[in-house]
Amino acid sequence: MKLHIHDTLKREKVEFVPKKPERVTLYVCGPTVYSYAHIGNARPVVVFDVLFRLLRNLYGEAHVVYARNITDVDDKINKAASDQGVDISVITNRFADIYNADMRALGALEPTLQPRVTHNMEAIVRQIQAIMDNGHAYAAEGHVLFDVESYRAYGALSNRSLDDMIAGARVEVAPYKKNPQDFVLWKPSKENEPEWPAPWGAGRPGWHIECSAMIEANLGLPIDIHGGGHDLIFPHHENEIAQGVCAQHGHGAHGHAQPEYARYWMHNGFLNFGTEKMSKSLGNVKLVHEMIKETPGEVLRLALLSAHYRAPLDWNGDLLDQTRARLDGLYGTLRKFADVAVREVVTPAGVMEALCDDLNTPRALAELSALARVLETAETEAARIMAKSDLLAAGLALGILQGDADAWFKAGASEDLTATVEGLLAERAAARAAKNWAESDRIRDALNALNVEVMDGPGGASWKLKVGA
Repeated sequence: MKLHIHDTLKREKVEFVPKKPERVTLYVCGPTVYSYAHIGNARPVVVFDVLFRLLRNLYGEAHVVYARNITDVDDKINKAASDQGVDISVITNRFADIYNADMRALGALEPTLQPRVTHNMEAIVRQIQAIMDNGHAYAAEGHVLFDVESYRAYGALSNRSLDDMIAGARVEVAPYKKNPQDFVLWKPSKENEPEWPAPWGAGRPGWHIECSAMIEANLGLPIDIHGGGHDLIFPHHENEIAQGVCAQHGHGAHGHAQPEYARYWMHNGFLNFGTEKMSKSLGNVKLVHEMIKETPGEVLRLALLSAHYRAPLDWNGDLLDQTRARLDGLYGTLRKFADVAVREVVTPAGVMEALCDDLNTPRALAELSALARVLETAETEAARIMAKSDLLAAGLALGILQGDADAWFKAGASEDLTATVEGLLAERAAARAAKNWAESDRIRDALNALNVEVMDGPGGASWKLKVGA
């Protein structure tokens, strides 16, 4: 089955053809680790986790290399470290660990590689030097700046004209720049800030060069797919392309064919909170670290996948309630058929077709619901085995439905509460068998007081904690 994705640079859906099928490479911009990640930060993690799973399905687990970086030097990191009187590593190690744990709670697989900026300084300095040697950057007052006029393809990803950008620039923000659009590759560190040696003076890298250098050092150029949020298209990814291309020989400035940097670009849409994009600067964020204390990570994950990844997603309580109900239904089906065996897991064709159509997760989820209905209505054991296997395989492709069904409904219940509920259910069953309806109703009221919902079925009563209990 062929994968088609919407390429931001080509502005159309295209067939994905990796440069080397035996080594498919994916890079996604990761966090700057100075604070907790909000749920908007988690959307690219979940989206590209589904892509990672799909690529491994198509090409084999051993043939896909997925890198998601950690930015561990930054103005905000420096400020946090200074305010607390600690080394930046104290801040970055803490929040990198929290970030990774929070993303695991959302069902994200560990990336193959997680390069850190501070571990790749030599590669960063090396790439900056190559850009300078190729005539695309210059040193000025302790800074090294990329000369955007030297790279005429600048603006192609974001569909901006370089001439228009230069003509529209009103303020020369730094007198040492040749033109206002030139951006920093290296800058001097301020007093008491961390710094690293470089031929043009000690300092630290600009943000954009970090990713392009880590990609070249850890994955090699060109990579197959570069992903990230829509807000990174300009200037971050635009600048990455300029750096990555111009660091290579035959950079196209003198009639040579332009080398590749990333063969395909994918960008997810914003997460909206009310009428505004969710962002720390607006102060309307919902932190993953706090949300997973109240809401199962699987609910948050499925909510993030409920809309197509390129579309905006409105984040609200109704979305979470609907998603929880959807998962309750799916896990309820699995609990009902808990004794049915499972054959070898192979992702059903309908789900694969949906995901290969530019990660169409809404369509994939519709296929998932259809598979659950097939299991519910299967009339033979062989049909039930196939249907349950297909449902679990479809869930695996999306990173859901891999937990124990009973545990799903009882999540958050202590051992004491579980024992109490199971005892009351046994008493209720005895009362119903004796047609002692008054006692049965009394016990049900007691269960309601414990925020327990009882579900009667052909196989007896089951239970779950009510949402918000």
